[in-house]
Amino acid sequence: MLETSARLLKLLSLLQLPRDWSGAALASELGVGVRTVRRDVDKLRNLGYPVDAVPGVAGYRLGAGTALPPLLLDDDEAVAVAIGLRAAATGSVAGIEESSVRALTKLEQVLPSRLRHRIKLLQAVAVTPSGGPAVQPDVLLAVAAATRDRQRLRFDYRSHDGTTTIRTTEPHRLVHTGRRWYLVAWDVDRADWRTFRLDRLEPRIPTGPRFTAREVPDLDATARGVASGGYRYQARFLIHAPAEQIADRLGPSIATVTPVTATTTQVDAGSNSLDELALYIGLLPFPFEIQSPPELIAHVRTLTDRLTAAIPSNGELSG
Repeated sequence: MLETSARLLKLLSLLQLPRDWSGAALASELGVGVRTVRRDVDKLRNLGYPVDAVPGVAGYRLGAGTALPPLLLDDDEAVAVAIGLRAAATGSVAGIEESSVRALTKLEQVLPSRLRHRIKLLQAVAVTPSGGPAVQPDVLLAVAAATRDRQRLRFDYRSHDGTTTIRTTEPHRLVHTGRRWYLVAWDVDRADWRTFRLDRLEPRIPTGPRFTAREVPDLDATARGVASGGYRYQARFLIHAPAEQIADRLGPSIATVTPVTATTTQVDAGSNSLDELALYIGLLPFPFEIQSPPELIAHVRTLTDRLTAAIPSNGELSG
């Protein structure tokens, strides 16, 4: 006969199968009497598992409760969940990237080595579309684990011009903007908050000592760092529209929106592409002025000349 704890785990595993169990069938599977099954079901209920009674057959099924209890996964299920979470963490499903990383960090912490090997093999032959630069799952997980455990993180960081420096940080939070992953961290050497693109980051393992969490930085300041920090070009625009209308169209990870007057707004944004900066603002249905940088002003002049030259002189399409 199984020990009580082992028997409860096996009972939970049986109840997670999509079927109704009679008390006699469960007793047979567990090698105990029906009365023991009833007592074990009561223990699971006390632990928060919603075990429902099935009328008519004196049976049981696992139902939905008000809180999520721990689940038991077999090897194939654990691999499937890990692969799905990795895909979601890279942005394949908008809006759940950060929560996917947290769940994946918890799962991979307890995965046996044989399952880790299977996951890596599957990842090696799979192709995952992505709208931004690729971040290796091992890098994402290492940074997430250091952030969760409040451990200092040292890493090699490559800037936009290709130079590499070694940074020592106290990682605070991972942020996904829809295209890229960023780490918001306290830079120990520079004594200030910084944002780092994960696709340019290579962690140095093992991590450093634990640290005491600092006061959370202002969310607006963090957004400004993500919107403009680490990019080749930082641009400033003056848009003739109320700030709330601009903010509805440009998220905090894309630009920083600052009201100037009731009808004018300053917008700061960053990008490695002048075309991208012009596109973001040019598609807004409001008049605007480019205040900086000079390269963007010259680029828009050239682009305007090209677009004007593409219009037939008589204003009509040929053919």
